[in-house]
Amino acid sequence: MNSQQHNEDSNQQSEVIDGSVPNTSGPADAKKGGRAYKEIVDWIKALAIAVILVFIIRTFLFSPFIVEGPSMEPNFYTGERLIVNKLIFKMREPHHGEVVVFHVPEQGRDFIKRVIGVPGDTIKVVGDDVFINDQKVDEPYIKEAIEAAHANGELYNTGPDFPNANVSESVVPEDKIFAMGDHRGNSQDSRDIGFVSEKEIIGRADAMFWPLNKISIIKHYKVHW
Repeated sequence: MNSQQHNEDSNQQSEVIDGSVPNTSGPADAKKGGRAYKEIVDWIKALAIAVILVFIIRTFLFSPFIVEGPSMEPNFYTGERLIVNKLIFKMREPHHGEVVVFHVPEQGRDFIKRVIGVPGDTIKVVGDDVFINDQKVDEPYIKEAIEAAHANGELYNTGPDFPNANVSESVVPEDKIFAMGDHRGNSQDSRDIGFVSEKEIIGRADAMFWPLNKISIIKHYKVHW
């Protein structure tokens, strides 16, 4: 065997060895890998956007609230879940009759009550009668409850009148509201804790989403006197 034949045999052997392990990767696999990566990136982007939107909505627009305690019966009961509109009072002042949620710093918790008085109003509560600027107020949201109590020879409001020993001032100061629970005999409200600063108001209760059979838009009665 001459050297030329040896070289040719070596080249042929190298070609056989090199060809014995085929390259299985190709353009299709690269394309598939790129598509999977793009899908992962898209999912991450979508989740990030969702988190940001939830943060914005809960911080600036709407927030859930769970009713605790009997203070707003017969219109709201413990365990009911509400949507609180956090934007509305950034555009205007609270109105009479609106149901609001506010923070009580001294107690470190949130209350849900109804707006009875706004800045400048003179408030007086005597038994079941509420007066704003010496005019008796019509309260349709608890009318049936008051009538039922009177039919039994009882007062519906078994709680304190107003003004009282705890809160002697009757005129609602600027940037504050006077709020009471609908269940007047079982509500800790402005008759006890005083006027509520508007800066502590979280928002207006606008909708109920739980329980499912009570899903509804909350009606905000106008107070007439």
